[in-house]
Amino acid sequence: MPIIFEQDGFKFFFYSNDHEPIHVHVRYSGGEAVFNINDIIELRESHGLKVKELSKAQSLAEANQQLIVEKWNEHLNQ
Repeated sequence: MPIIFEQDGFKFFFYSNDHEPIHVHVRYSGGEAVFNINDIIELRESHGLKVKELSKAQSLAEANQQLIVEKWNEHLNQ
């Protein structure tokens, strides 16, 4: 489980055997969400996170979109 970055208690990661489309998993306070990474960051699913936490996670993903894509491509040799 490669960790891309951690900030403000949010852990952004993907799994070694993950699949397209590019996406990122986010864990925070016992909850988890998945965001697709395209031209825009789009929530795909969420379990156990509040709206405010999802908003913060999305903002962090947007601010680090380039890093997420770089790490995805680096790890999956694309």
